[in-house]
Amino acid sequence: MLVVITYDVNTETKAGRKRLSKVAKQCVNYGVRVQNSVFECVMDSETERMVRQKLISLIDPETDSLRFYYMGDHYQGKIRHVGAKKTLRVDEPLLF
Repeated sequence: MLVVITYDVNTETKAGRKRLSKVAKQCVNYGVRVQNSVFECVMDSETERMVRQKLISLIDPETDSLRFYYMGDHYQGKIRHVGAKKTLRVDEPLLF
């Protein structure tokens, strides 16, 4: 299933900047960055639960936030992209 993960981490403090870095690194491990704080991740339910728990453990819920959008398995027709960044299919291998 496609899960879109978004986050907003308060970076006014050194601890906040460190949390932001940790959250971003975890998201990079599981998906493709499509905007600064937005990742598209194709994963099964078990992996999604593990990633969600990891991310929750990294943030400060008093100042930071996470959002998880569950797009399901048939998400291709639900996404429209306009603008500069080229759209990548997150479920296909990248060839260089």
